[in-house]
Amino acid sequence: MRLSAQLPPLSRRERELLEIIYRLRKSTVTEIMDQMEEPPTRAAVRFLLRVMEEKGHIRHSKRGREFVYEATQARQSVGKSALHNVLHTFFDGSLQKGLGAYLADPKVQYDGDELAELARMIEEAKNQYD
Repeated sequence: MRLSAQLPPLSRRERELLEIIYRLRKSTVTEIMDQMEEPPTRAAVRFLLRVMEEKGHIRHSKRGREFVYEATQARQSVGKSALHNVLHTFFDGSLQKGLGAYLADPKVQYDGDELAELARMIEEAKNQYD
């Protein structure tokens, strides 16, 4: 997988397909469609995959008679880039505002271990700047 580079944006449906491809690591059209709640036609999925490949988000290889699709970029680097864009678009580039809004959401449940790990990461980051 190549390092994160700025690739053309994806539509909502293309993002759904990419999430499935990340989850399955390598997947065929049939496997992708099996993971979709409301899949469009097979031809539509193949078309979207071709567009995503042209944009550089995925690539394919051949397994028997089927194409197998995989992401071209590491999931973590794509997620980091997406988080950066969300923070700059909606929270004036502020991690504090973004994280504060997320933590204040009453629909989201937090596990004590996860919050402790988050506190540890914040302490570690603070120590880098002291």
